[in-house]
Amino acid sequence: MTKFLDEKFNKTQTFLPQDEKERLLVKAFASLKNEEEVGAFLRDLLTPKELKEFANRIEIARLLSTGKAYLEIAKELGVSTTTVTRVAYWLFSGCGGYYKAIKKVSKK
Repeated sequence: MTKFLDEKFNKTQTFLPQDEKERLLVKAFASLKNEEEVGAFLRDLLTPKELKEFANRIEIARLLSTGKAYLEIAKELGVSTTTVTRVAYWLFSGCGGYYKAIKKVSKK
């Protein structure tokens, strides 16, 4: 899985928090110690619909990292090809967030 991802990934962007609120959000995530804490924070932070959407996005990234076709992913998850394309852009050319997360969870 990660070999395909490693060959395709090309970090082209960086993220810097734009204000104190964004810095606080980043610090809040960084302060959490385990899956239980992150899960509780996400559930409190997001609506059930947003949580499902974010879960779909990480699954899209995981499937893309295996080389699965965009249309297959869209059909399998019931999302638009636009969503798959957007995730693919950030996975392969973004700041490296999806890339690092997929590499870490695929090791487990």
